[in-house]
Amino acid sequence: MTAIQRTQRWQAQARRGRALHLALAWGVWLLPLFALSARWLGIGAACLIAACGLAAVAWRVWRGVARLDREWLVRRLNALRPDMDDSADLLFAGPGPLRGLQRLQRQRLERRIEAGSDTGLLEPQPWRPKLIGAALALALTAVAALWPQATRMPTEPALSPAPPIAAAPGQPRLTAQALRIQPPAYTGLPARDEPSLEGRVPEAATLRWRLRFDPQPAQAELVFHDGERLPLRREGEEWNAQRVLNKSSLYRIVAAGAPQAQTRRLYRLDVVPDRAPQVRVLQPERGLTLLARGQKTWPLAFEASDDYGVAANARLRIVLAQGSGEQITFRERSVELRGSGSATAKRFVHALDLAALGFAVGDDLIVQLTIADNRAPQPQSAASPNLILRWPADAGSEATGIEGMVKTVLPAYFRSQRQIIIDAEALIAQRRKLDGDAFVKKSDAIGVDQRLLRLRYGQFLGEEAEGEPKLPTSDSEDDRPHEGEAHKNEAHEGETAAAPADAHDHDHGAPAAAKPAFGESGSVLQEFGHTHDHAEAATLLDPKTRALLKSALDQMWQSELHLRQGQPQQALPFAYKALGFIKQVQQASRIYLARVGPELPPIDESRRLGGDRKGIARREDALAPASAADPLPARLWRELEAPPSQPVDYAALERWLGANSQRVPDPLAFAAALAALRDRPDCGDCRARLRGLLWPLLAPPAAAVRARDAGDARDRRYFDGLPREAR
Repeated sequence: MTAIQRTQRWQAQARRGRALHLALAWGVWLLPLFALSARWLGIGAACLIAACGLAAVAWRVWRGVARLDREWLVRRLNALRPDMDDSADLLFAGPGPLRGLQRLQRQRLERRIEAGSDTGLLEPQPWRPKLIGAALALALTAVAALWPQATRMPTEPALSPAPPIAAAPGQPRLTAQALRIQPPAYTGLPARDEPSLEGRVPEAATLRWRLRFDPQPAQAELVFHDGERLPLRREGEEWNAQRVLNKSSLYRIVAAGAPQAQTRRLYRLDVVPDRAPQVRVLQPERGLTLLARGQKTWPLAFEASDDYGVAANARLRIVLAQGSGEQITFRERSVELRGSGSATAKRFVHALDLAALGFAVGDDLIVQLTIADNRAPQPQSAASPNLILRWPADAGSEATGIEGMVKTVLPAYFRSQRQIIIDAEALIAQRRKLDGDAFVKKSDAIGVDQRLLRLRYGQFLGEEAEGEPKLPTSDSEDDRPHEGEAHKNEAHEGETAAAPADAHDHDHGAPAAAKPAFGESGSVLQEFGHTHDHAEAATLLDPKTRALLKSALDQMWQSELHLRQGQPQQALPFAYKALGFIKQVQQASRIYLARVGPELPPIDESRRLGGDRKGIARREDALAPASAADPLPARLWRELEAPPSQPVDYAALERWLGANSQRVPDPLAFAAALAALRDRPDCGDCRARLRGLLWPLLAPPAAAVRARDAGDARDRRYFDGLPREAR
């Protein structure tokens, strides 16, 4: 064995010794820790604590062994063996960097180690403190295991007396009762006792029945309306049972030999479901917000509430949409927000740094807050509406990006103010070529266009339309006239100026409106009626958008005034302002639609090109009659009207209730009425009660044409006397 191998063996022995010492010194304290935890917290908690303690001991042993590295080995060899000449580090140096004397010294050290005896490198460990610690740990463990458990004071209240029931001698009669309701821990509700054995119970609550009979029955159980049976266990003089209730139920207390009046008694437990949390947006006030000039951050505020408690943290989902048309990219990230407030109502506030998110021109920033409640084991969640921050588009361009997410919801009426500006600018450029009268006439014709456009916009604010014809609807970039079209417009200007003011229209090729047909109220209203009081015309816009449109109409008034006076140069500033307001209206009239892909059914590749037409209806097939309403409730309703001697199909009604529980507003009321009628078939009130519950479930009769009354004998003689042609 070489010198290096011997030193490595000495190091491994030292490590094993150090690990054993540390494990004994620290691991012995796990015994009293487990015993005390099991005594005070239970076996489950004790096992968890012991596992954590074992992991801590293992970490301590690993740290202690890791310190016995190569540097420690060199120090121990130099300290324990004088023949190393304080040169033990040469044993672990590579042969390359060693020179003549160093190489010679290393060879001497290797020969001394190979010729010498084994060396114990580990420092001697004192065993007395470890033995004392082990004895104390074992003593503490024994004390924890053998110490008598303190007698717990009874925390359950005394039983309440049960309602008296007539019973024959020797029949078990319920004399005392109590129902303990323990809500789930996450609700924070205290436990309560119900002496009447019924009431409203939180969802997933634990119920414990305590009953006392006199005399004691041989056995007893709780029978629920769905057929489930819960046995009662006798503990001394009491009978106990426990169950977790997740749905509303009816139950009976059935004891062997008990009187029927006691067995027929029904108890009702209504489960109060845990509602999902609610989230409300406090800031911003609108779902769509346009970026203000100089805005650097976007403040957000939400309010969340729940009946039992809201989670302390919420997740804010942030989506940045960039690009336009089909070149749209989405970047999504999430931010954890911590709320402030009470347990059942919390407020979440956050401010987004727009520069850090990369928000730029033409982008949309969409956020949504998701919250959860404290329900266990599966919490419920809720999400806020999508909030959008949009970078306003330029006044000279129409935002058409983000197709599939942004759709224009206003009609295309807001698209012809640009043509007014183009015509006015073209007229100003031709001023030197036209005489004064021609210039004024052309300016007046443009003013008529401005008036008609103003009246058309005014319909959305409830103003009179004054019977003007429809205007062109094009202010988009694609509809801007080109250079070649300007001369074409000039050729028509003479005709436009000579035309009556009310007949001037940009839509030269539109056909004349057809006259309304006789008796068509819609056509008459379209020609002679007003639309300012129509719901879609007067209330289409929100208050902010209406204010913008009102400002646009005010600017159109000023533009029209100067155009009709032959002053297009002074009308241009007002026309441009009107166009700016209209563009703001366009931006305010957009909504966000979630990008949801189509969910088409999968294609059955095995049937493709096979000619199999199985399951495909033929066009020449006759129409199948529509399925009639469920006849069972009506049949049972009629059976209940019969005398009590006629039997009723209770099983059919039970099956129908099980299959149509969603249609029934109160299934437990049906179950109670059905059980009462089964116990007392001759009870008229029970039949009437069940018929009353069935009545709202009956399908209304289908509409049918009633035959005309034939009348009396005089009417028939008159009808027979009429000529056949007149009938």
